[in-house]
Amino acid sequence: MSSVDPSPPRSALRSSNRILIKAGTSVVTSPNGYPSLTRLASLVEQIAELKAEGKQVILVSSGAVGMGRHLLLRQMQGLTTVSELQKGSVLGTSSTKNYSSSCAAAGQFHLMSIYNSLFESLGLVASQILLTQNSFEPHTLPNLTDTIEKLLALNIIPIINENDAVSSNQGWTSESVFSDNDSLASVCSKSFNCSACLLLTDVEGVYNKPPSQPGATVLPFFETFKCVESGLTKSKSSDVLIGEKSEFGRGGMQAKIDAAASAVEAGGCDFCLITSGLNFDSIRDACGAYNGKKAKGTLFVSQQWEGYQKFVEMENADGGEDDEGRRKALKAREEARKLTALGKSERSAVLLKISASLADSAIVSKVMQANAVDLENAVKQGLDSQLLNRLKLTPGKLETLSAGIKQIAESEDPLGVIKSVTELASGLTLNEVTCPIGVLMIIFESRPDSLPQIASLSIASGNGLLLKGGSEAKESNKALHKAIGDAVEEATGGKVKRDIVALVESRSEISQLLKLDDCVDLVIPRGSNKLVHHIKSHTKIPVLGHADGVCHIFIDSTASPQKSTSIVVDSKTTYPSACNSVETILLHEETLTNGLCDTVLKSLRQAGCKILGGPRAMSSGICDIPSESSKQEYGDLRVQVEVVVGIDEAVEWVNRHGSGHTECIVTEDEGKARRWMEGCDSACVFWNASTRFADGYRFGMGAEVGISTGRIHARGPCGVKSLLTTKWMLESNDYDTTERFNSGERVYTHTVKK
Repeated sequence: MSSVDPSPPRSALRSSNRILIKAGTSVVTSPNGYPSLTRLASLVEQIAELKAEGKQVILVSSGAVGMGRHLLLRQMQGLTTVSELQKGSVLGTSSTKNYSSSCAAAGQFHLMSIYNSLFESLGLVASQILLTQNSFEPHTLPNLTDTIEKLLALNIIPIINENDAVSSNQGWTSESVFSDNDSLASVCSKSFNCSACLLLTDVEGVYNKPPSQPGATVLPFFETFKCVESGLTKSKSSDVLIGEKSEFGRGGMQAKIDAAASAVEAGGCDFCLITSGLNFDSIRDACGAYNGKKAKGTLFVSQQWEGYQKFVEMENADGGEDDEGRRKALKAREEARKLTALGKSERSAVLLKISASLADSAIVSKVMQANAVDLENAVKQGLDSQLLNRLKLTPGKLETLSAGIKQIAESEDPLGVIKSVTELASGLTLNEVTCPIGVLMIIFESRPDSLPQIASLSIASGNGLLLKGGSEAKESNKALHKAIGDAVEEATGGKVKRDIVALVESRSEISQLLKLDDCVDLVIPRGSNKLVHHIKSHTKIPVLGHADGVCHIFIDSTASPQKSTSIVVDSKTTYPSACNSVETILLHEETLTNGLCDTVLKSLRQAGCKILGGPRAMSSGICDIPSESSKQEYGDLRVQVEVVVGIDEAVEWVNRHGSGHTECIVTEDEGKARRWMEGCDSACVFWNASTRFADGYRFGMGAEVGISTGRIHARGPCGVKSLLTTKWMLESNDYDTTERFNSGERVYTHTVKK
């Protein structure tokens, strides 16, 4: 995680020295009007942290009217002279009698009592300032400003609210200074020279539509302009649909948008953030010392801020990966559903077209030209040999990909397969049926050949796909993605668009994509250990993959010399940078005296391998260079050798130092082979077979999305079946309700049919 906030405006927001925080009614009170003590305590605690950092804080707090309602109602319940109609008006159910001023008076006293206790417990002093429209008149504003400055100079926290006890019934017009506490906060931030303003509400920011509606997303930035015709503040990118406002608050999201826009107008503060006060870290994430978290919410930036123009140019040039990724992921899901509805024959036609494209000489030529550009740039940038090997494409690789994709196309339909059938009762049948996972995201570096593999498996399984490749493979990825997109649209006659496989090319960080847990269902990392480790620790999205490929071969004392040398050389040298390449060779101690050790090591050295020794191998004199770690993925022609006393120690070594990928035993003793196969806790365990067989194509899957060393959902090379989930289909011949079973009219049988 970077130690510097990656977003310039948000980073500048953290350096603000005078901050105004507005806490809405929905933040300081519960829905029934009672004070939310946990949120109030969190609010006060975060303000105390800002104060400890030397910042000045002004608090504008709503909640008096909402908090006062239950106080007045409690009093009324004991008064028989008060009519039910009047009691109802306290809760807002009647307009016959208005008790808002009384609610405000009672609630304000109660609210300030809580604030006083909380701030006092942290050694801080707070003060109360109640304002009306007249407070901002030319003849009164200087005195108000002077009061605020003196309080701040004395390290006292001003808590501001509208004086609703005398002004809430005046009615608001367009000429009024403020209409609610949102606009009050805006006016105060400008009048009291605040550099930043936080509007805390009950949602994470400004959504493009009401949060309850499908597809609603938070706008990270809101570039504003004023519509001359309507005077309303709108978004540059799209109209914002506003939902209903809080029952007790007088504002609403439109009020907050207008207040935030007004706050950053000329002469106002530099930044205004609308964010969720329900998040107990919202203030410290936005304004506190950087803690590795990027504050959520919608940020309004003043055009007078010195970095504004550069910031807007950057945003317009990029558009924001979070938005781009979300948009493309949703479109991929939509197109995948279209393809799934067309059926198996259409999916097969698309796959066959992709297969043919990778064998087409003109397309292969374009792909190889693009790959040559990537390789040239990679060499100039000093990319290491392991990544260069993964980056390089060859006609042979493309030919293998083409054959594998054809194999996928000719396989049986994986969708709609009935996995189980259970008769719950006579005439009531439950089926478990295979279906797509949804939207997959592959994040990969230096492996452009993985793009057509996973794209084909995604299409075969009815999933949408979001791709994010490394910059080192940029041109190769673009060429392959275009070929796949053309094949999709041509094979379906345009019924399905190329968006089913989306390529994200903007320069933003992977961390933004990893936040898309609302529209991406599975992440598949393909690349270095560092990449996979990063992804697994920085997302809520399920991850299918492995972090290390530390594979072992155990040479038993009974092993055939010819089999041993062939297997170890093949496992190490055919593709050293592959995750299924062997990294450690365990030698039975008897091989040191029966000549097998010398034969194996000689074959490896002749193949160009550099042999590193474990502690026993070094002490026995068979190696000259010690290995640095018992568990390491080299990804090149280096290989570790160690000596073990027998099969049990070999199994123990693998389970302790391995990564759960692939292990092989070379032996003529079937008993030892069975002990190895059953004892090694890895995804793939082989007997007398190269570790390089741990591959989707070689397993007959056509291709693989990756190797999984996890234990949930999928393990080992993952093909089409690993990209499926199931759903339950319940069918009744008549009609069924749970009550019919509860009453005894119907009886469960729970008979498994399949």
